[in-house]
Amino acid sequence: MNLQQKPTLVNVIAWTTLASGVVNLFWGIAASHTALATVIGIFCIPITIIPTVLGVFELIYAAKLFSNPPQEVKPATNIAVLEITCVITGNVFSMAVGILSLVFYNDSVVRDYFAHLNGLVPSASPVASTSVNQPEPAPGLEEMVASSPDDSALPASEEPAGKPKRTPRKNTE
Repeated sequence: MNLQQKPTLVNVIAWTTLASGVVNLFWGIAASHTALATVIGIFCIPITIIPTVLGVFELIYAAKLFSNPPQEVKPATNIAVLEITCVITGNVFSMAVGILSLVFYNDSVVRDYFAHLNGLVPSASPVASTSVNQPEPAPGLEEMVASSPDDSALPASEEPAGKPKRTPRKNTE
């Protein structure tokens, strides 16, 4: 895989993360100024600062995705989850970007790109094989079970598949 040629979905993740970072910066600043206008809003300042901090992290991550040559960077699912939680502050755009980012991170081309970028071997998709080696049952076990009318023919270490037998309780009176 050519690391210089980024997959389209990685570019989409980078551009949407950059846009969400800018929106979160302005959203957090506007929400903080609005919260300062009321007495109750002063107690809400920690919640209104969160989009601003997230916006800074988004801008840094987008810059790493845009860098040429590409830097070693892992998929930022934690940033995508925090973007989704920005709906608490009323930022629906950031929520949509977070959902799209999580969907795009699960694409096999994007996963392979990040694996090559970080020097990891991409995980091979499991292929269903029809020739799976199944362990052979012990010879004669079925015959022993089928031929014996009672459970006494079974070895002591093996119990029948049914309910376990109860031992009668001794009367201690």
